[in-house]
Amino acid sequence: MRRHQFLQIPATLALLALSLCCLAATASASETGGIDFAELYRQAEFAEAAYRPEAEIRALAEAGGYALTQHHTLDASQVAFFLATSEATKTQSIAIRGTSNVINAMVDISLKLKPDPFSGLRLHEGFSAAAKQVFAELKPKLVDGYRIRLTGHSLGGAVASILAFYLDKAGFDIERVVTFGQPKFTNIAGAAEFRRIKLIRVVTPLDLVPLLPLFDPLDINDLDVYWHAGTEVVLLTGTEYAVLDGIDSMLRATRFTRQTLSEENLVYHRMALYRQMIAARTTGSQRIPYPTDFNIFNLFGG
Repeated sequence: MRRHQFLQIPATLALLALSLCCLAATASASETGGIDFAELYRQAEFAEAAYRPEAEIRALAEAGGYALTQHHTLDASQVAFFLATSEATKTQSIAIRGTSNVINAMVDISLKLKPDPFSGLRLHEGFSAAAKQVFAELKPKLVDGYRIRLTGHSLGGAVASILAFYLDKAGFDIERVVTFGQPKFTNIAGAAEFRRIKLIRVVTPLDLVPLLPLFDPLDINDLDVYWHAGTEVVLLTGTEYAVLDGIDSMLRATRFTRQTLSEENLVYHRMALYRQMIAARTTGSQRIPYPTDFNIFNLFGG
C-alpha cells in the first residue's frame, strides 16, 4: 500500500507544479520595483505598538496624525488590536498583536484548514475565528470612502490578512496589508484569491514562524496544503533584501527546514528586531536575488 502511494506522487506532483506555475504567472501585489522601506517602517511602528499600553498607542497615533478610535483585547484568544483614524488623509489603520507564545498557539489550535463560508476560502480555524471577532467589532467604526491599511506581527499578521479579505468582500477600500513574521493561514487556492489584496509579508531569514505550519509532502495528494499569500520581502544582511512569491517562497522554506533549528530562531521573530532591520534600510537598500539551488522536486527529498 505504501509503495502504491509512492508511485502516485509523480502524477500529483505534476498537477501541483502546473497549479503553482499558474499561480506564479498571475501573482498580484508583486513588487517589480523597489520596496518603500519608509512606509514599511511606519507599519512596523504600528505593529509593535499593538504590544504596548493604550497610552503609548495613543501617543504614537497622534504623532502620526491619527486619532485612536478603538483599542481592545479579545477575551478568548488574547489577540489585541487597535484602530486609528486620520481625517486629514482619509485613512484608517488597523494593527493586530500576536500572542505571547506563538509556538504553543500553533500547536494548541487545530491546524486543519476549514471551509470559511464568508470568504469562500479554506482557512486556519483559529486565525479566521479571531478575524471574524475583530471584523464584527471594527465594522461599525469604519468610515465609508476611507482607505484602510492593516498590519500585524506573528499570529496578528495572519489575522490582519484574513480581516483584510473580509473587509474587501464587504466593500471597503483596502490600500495595503503589511505583516511581519506571519505564519501561513490558507492553501494554494486561497493564496490565488488573495491576488486582489496588496499583501506584503516581511520576514527575516532565520525566523521559524513564517514557515508554520511546516510542509508535509504526504499531504500533497489533495493539494490542500498550507501556502503563503502575497509577496515575501526577505531582510538579508546589511541593507540587502530579496523579494519572493509563491513557489520561490516555499523553496526558501524547504531549504530552511533542512537546517538545524534552535531557540535562536525565535530571537529572529521578535518585532523589535524587525523594526530595527527595516530602519536600517530607510536611507538606502539593495535588492538582490535570493540564493537558492532547490527546485520543486526537493520538496519531496529529490
